[in-house]
Amino acid sequence: MRNFKSESVDRLFHAILLLENEEECYRFFDDLCTIKEIQDMAQRLSTAEMIDKGVSYQKISDKTGVSTATISRVSRCLNYGAGGYQEMLKKLRAEQTNTNPV
Repeated sequence: MRNFKSESVDRLFHAILLLENEEECYRFFDDLCTIKEIQDMAQRLSTAEMIDKGVSYQKISDKTGVSTATISRVSRCLNYGAGGYQEMLKKLRAEQTNTNPV
C-alpha cells in the first residue's frame, strides 16, 4: 500500500464510500476541494479513458488541455500503478454497457 495510508485517509475514503448520489458528491467535494483540484482529478480520469482507448498524447492534450507530462504520468499509473485506474475504467465500461444495451 502507498505511504499515504493513515487513519485519517481511511476515514476520508470511508466518508466518500458513504456518498449516495452525484448531488451528495458535488456538495461534499465542493466543500472538501478547490474547483481546480476537482477539475484536475476529472481531467486525469478523462485522460486515462482516452489512453485506454488508444488516443494519441497529442490528441488528448489538444482535447483536454492536459500537458504531455501529466498524460505520461497518468499512462504510467494506468499501466504500472496500483490498478486503481484499470479497476475504475472496467467498472465504468460495465456500467455503460448495462445502461446502453446494444
